Amino acid sequence: MSPVEIRPFEAGDLTACGALLAQRHRRHRLTQPLLSPRFETPETAVAEVTAAFKAPDASGAVAIRAGVPVGFVLGAPKTSPLWGPNIWVEAAGQAATDAETMRDLYAAAATRWVDEGRTAHYVVVPADDQELVRAWFRLGFGQQHAHAVRPATKLATKPLAQDLTVRRATRADIPDLARLDLELPTHQGLSPTFSAGRIGTVEESLADWADDIDKPEYATFVAVRDGTVIGSAIGCALEKSSSHLGPARPDNAGFLGYAAVFPPARGAGAGRALGTAVVDWAVDSGFDCVVTDWRVTNLLSSRTWPRLGFTETFLRLHRTIGY
Repeated sequence: MSPVEIRPFEAGDLTACGALLAQRHRRHRLTQPLLSPRFETPETAVAEVTAAFKAPDASGAVAIRAGVPVGFVLGAPKTSPLWGPNIWVEAAGQAATDAETMRDLYAAAATRWVDEGRTAHYVVVPADDQELVRAWFRLGFGQQHAHAVRPATKLATKPLAQDLTVRRATRADIPDLARLDLELPTHQGLSPTFSAGRIGTVEESLADWADDIDKPEYATFVAVRDGTVIGSAIGCALEKSSSHLGPARPDNAGFLGYAAVFPPARGAGAGRALGTAVVDWAVDSGFDCVVTDWRVTNLLSSRTWPRLGFTETFLRLHRTIGY
């Protein structure tokens, strides 16, 4: 195999690198056919790579072999302090004809990123491309998050405990919904996830729910045991999510966007019942599939959602430089 030249990504690379992304997505859909076929077309893939290239403060690298691009990586920072001094390689930000080349591409691109002080690196990788995932692992990355999809088909319901029911939320549920808003970030801050995400206040959530409870684009469910709300879940169209972008966004997809159960009530099937309610809502709403995501260190969600038939499509990998 002839040697590879690695150089900074330039505007003239967009067409060839878009073709590489289209090829990657075509392979990905062999195992994940629910992903959108749109990104198999070079024109759509080029548009996605162009958007990544034109993102504020974006930069990256391209690999050239015998005068032909054989790989690229593009990253850009997010402004939220939640992610630290960061750089993100989103789902459209990488492709290569061989996984080992990605290690050279990262080495070149990360030199600039670290020189700019961006030491928290995130990359979204096709879950089924084991060689590419392994290449990122050999660069010091570990898995932080999972994106997943399942067909919009009714779930085989298991009998609920006699004292457990699931129904649509009403305005009278707002105090419980506001308290449940704090449960997921609180749980994520505990071992073994240790998320640094901000935990809001009940007062903030009360105000948000007062404005949002009647919005038809959101389907909010509550789990009730012995007349008391013990959990909640929200469904909506995937377009409402800012986390599933480009090739990671299936067409006509519903989204299981949130679910939480109060700690004393966990382990009795409320989470599964709430997830089932959102999936069934998505079926009744005419969506073709349902998407969700979870921190893989969240022991509850990383076990519950695969049991509902969600399979991983993309993995978010993470590396912190300097430790």
